Amino acid sequence: MCGMPQQPPVRSTPSRPRRPDASMSLLTTVMDHSLDEGYAEAAARKKARGDSGVPRPLRAKLGLAAGLVLAALVVTVGAAQARIEAPVVAKEREELIDRVEEATAGADALEDDVDELRDDVGERQEAALKEHGGSQGELVGLLSGATEVHGPGVKLVVDDKKEAEQGGGGPRESTGFSDTGRVRDRDMQRVVNGLWQSGAEAISINDQRLTALSAIRAAGDAILVDNRPLVPPYTVLAVGDGKRLSTRFQNSRDGQYLHALQENFGIRTSISVSDELRLPAAPSVTVRTAEPKAGKGTS
Repeated sequence: MCGMPQQPPVRSTPSRPRRPDASMSLLTTVMDHSLDEGYAEAAARKKARGDSGVPRPLRAKLGLAAGLVLAALVVTVGAAQARIEAPVVAKEREELIDRVEEATAGADALEDDVDELRDDVGERQEAALKEHGGSQGELVGLLSGATEVHGPGVKLVVDDKKEAEQGGGGPRESTGFSDTGRVRDRDMQRVVNGLWQSGAEAISINDQRLTALSAIRAAGDAILVDNRPLVPPYTVLAVGDGKRLSTRFQNSRDGQYLHALQENFGIRTSISVSDELRLPAAPSVTVRTAEPKAGKGTS
């Protein structure tokens, strides 16, 4: 019996059950995606740039108002601080004024003391002159070098190097100076000025009395005092408080300068204190411009 060919049985696969809301797919999509993607993207950009959604004109007005409030706050705090500091500043100003007035009063008092001391010195000078039979004119003569003087003081001898040479012009500080071992006019100027500053009351060099108008100059290798040539050794006599005058001069800058001449250039020097020195009067003292004050004679 021929029969029809058998076919393999078909195996059925179970199908998935349908969702209950399958028939409502549009509503489901609307519920799952309530916002369109374009709206979502716009919202994200707005959030990223910090836009709060407030209109721009309103934001500008709010910013201006905030700035005005801040400025008013700063002004208020500054005014309050100024009111607090005002009394302190006023007090410091008053204290400064008091200090200035006190210093001014002190300076005025010192000026009065100076005037009184000057008057006292003048009276004592006049009394001393009268006691010794002198006068105010004699005192002027002593100070100007117009009269012979004597008293204690210092004897200073300055001499050239043992083997001094000729020439070598120019002061020791100049570029053209060359050491010849000779004493220069500038050296004697410093010696004399140092003695005056150390307290000398009268000075002579090789019996040539110095005055307020004396000049120490050079002519070739010679040293001139008031246009009169001097020959080494140069003997300088200075009347004053001997020991004090010697100490002050040797410790002064000019005394150290003289010591440097001895150490570096071979200039020979010696200084000694004397109880009695005699200085001659200046040959001539000419007054060119000074005149006595009216009512204040010299006699």
